[in-house]
Amino acid sequence: MESKFDEKLFAGEEPFTIFRRWLEEARKSEINDPDAIALATVDEEGLPNVRMVLLRLVEDDGFVFFTNYGSKKAKEAFLTNKVAFNLHWKSIRRQIRVRGYVEKENGIIADKYFSEREVGSQTAAWASKQSDRLGNRQELIDRWQTYKSKFQKNVERPEFWGGIRVKPIEIEFWADGQYRLHDRFVWKRELGEKVWNVERLYP
Repeated sequence: MESKFDEKLFAGEEPFTIFRRWLEEARKSEINDPDAIALATVDEEGLPNVRMVLLRLVEDDGFVFFTNYGSKKAKEAFLTNKVAFNLHWKSIRRQIRVRGYVEKENGIIADKYFSEREVGSQTAAWASKQSDRLGNRQELIDRWQTYKSKFQKNVERPEFWGGIRVKPIEIEFWADGQYRLHDRFVWKRELGEKVWNVERLYP
């Protein structure tokens, strides 16, 4: 039996259109966190680190997640100004790989997102020295309680907490195919360019 190719699945004049469509489809079937991404960075020695974070904004020309700027992920992201991330949806058997450059988003967009979080999460952002050594859980709880008492309402966004925007130069779309005859298309551009080039890849 010949493996069928769904042309509409990859249809789009630019990759962000396809990205949004796939993400919306995943939201209907993924049990938890369809916007979870595996974010990859490298340290000073070039050793990679990967962790799951939540992709909170898909903009017209970039992707934004939020974190503590003192965290290992943020330090490593800004060390090279480059990251990669991957989304994998088992329910629809698709994945998207992204590579690109990063910049801080610590202005109005970060303020707005932080203000929309629950108060408990807002104060937790103040309490966590993300990626630093923690003696025991009670120490974290005590710090959290302290900030809960300090901020009764209108919790300000910490200066050390904000967004990281990924400006992609490569976005690859992968869809499962019968007999492992998968479909892969990669969109590429130079940093700062608006025009994308797309090509099909062997699976």
